Amino acid sequence: LRKKLAIGRPLRVKLGVDPTTSDIHLGHSIVLRKLRQFQDLGHQAVLIIGDFTGMIGDPSGRSATRPQLTHKEVMANAASYREQAFKILDPARTETVCNGDWFRTMSFEDVIRLNSRVTLQQMLQREDFRARIDNQQSIRAHEIQYPIMQGWDSVMVKADVELGGTDQLFNILVGREFQKEEGLPQQVVFLLPILEGLDGSRKMSKSLGNFVAINESASDMFGKLMSISDKLMERYYPLLIGQAPPAGAPPFDAKKQLAFEIVKIYHSAAIARKTLDEWNTRFSRRDLQRAELPTFSATPLDKFDAVSLVSRVYREAFNVQKSRSDASRLIKQGSVELDGVKIRDPKAAISLMPRQILRLDKKHAVRIG
Repeated sequence: LRKKLAIGRPLRVKLGVDPTTSDIHLGHSIVLRKLRQFQDLGHQAVLIIGDFTGMIGDPSGRSATRPQLTHKEVMANAASYREQAFKILDPARTETVCNGDWFRTMSFEDVIRLNSRVTLQQMLQREDFRARIDNQQSIRAHEIQYPIMQGWDSVMVKADVELGGTDQLFNILVGREFQKEEGLPQQVVFLLPILEGLDGSRKMSKSLGNFVAINESASDMFGKLMSISDKLMERYYPLLIGQAPPAGAPPFDAKKQLAFEIVKIYHSAAIARKTLDEWNTRFSRRDLQRAELPTFSATPLDKFDAVSLVSRVYREAFNVQKSRSDASRLIKQGSVELDGVKIRDPKAAISLMPRQILRLDKKHAVRIG
């Protein structure tokens, strides 16, 4: 990187994103914020919208094949990607392209020649592919195309630097080799940590339901962040706001500060203050102390519909019998809240995570354990 910087011109810093869903979440924000740092230092961001790679889905770190999307589905997801990305990036220093611009015009002969540059042995050195073989899980032929396509993106945009999570090492190295073969300077590999989701154990992912989208409402964002464990908070502080947790602060207060700062980034300081005040009004410190709330046992794998959950918690935690119609009425009235977020649909599918607070009414609340 020092050698690249010594060239004396703005570097072209590449980041590829696949619109496999419609939301950019906090896990994506780590690389986007690093890209913004490069922009603030005078460099050019090259944001590649993977309209073609998105139809495959990156197999990196996956134990099974991703569901395939049509180009129409990918482009529908991509419709709001630029707007979301520009919550972090400077539009004036961002070049945005779709990799379909070059893949759409390639002939099958071009595809064969590109594939001939990579060996199957190289592909099967990937830890994720080896793990699938060991576990007798299939690897589909189209998945092998993904790192080839990502590597070719680097040639087409003449990337000086490519950003990615630590699971992107193989793909980015393929890009370096392709650039070398094309007589181009090789890009610098710049890897960043992968963010754990709200459950604290798996990568943040919309498909796993353990995510916080950057375009979520301020109250939902705040409530979700208050549900994380104290240990996870130590990761979120440096990765999401670039600070260490406040020394000596009670974990509860530190978590509120984290949620406040993140809401401020993606909404505004005024909205963050209002959300914090509303949250403090709704949940006092006393209400949230572990010793004062009964525990309802559940895991992230347990699935509930809202009515059944409310009836069951009343029965098991408080020995109170509530009919399904009673539970439905409470939900429709807005009495039921999960970490400060109202549940308004009696048929809503609910996943619970440890340490969340489920409030049933003014007098009954439980901590998920």
